[in-house]
Amino acid sequence: MNDSQIKKVSKHLKEKNKITSWEAIEKYRCTRLSAIIYILRKDGWDITTNNKFNKTTKTNFAEYVLESN
Repeated sequence: MNDSQIKKVSKHLKEKNKITSWEAIEKYRCTRLSAIIYILRKDGWDITTNNKFNKTTKTNFAEYVLESN
């Protein structure tokens, strides 16, 4: 993880208000989204975690939602 990934994820959240790990991997090659979310929360960002379930793959995943920007 590096500063440019943090900047890309924060920009994504400002523009789209939400992101999943899969989006972060595909778009920004970021495999540690939860670590970036942790840093953003420490910096005062109001981010909520919504647990989702994919019926097709039968897997759980997190969607991070920016509550205020």
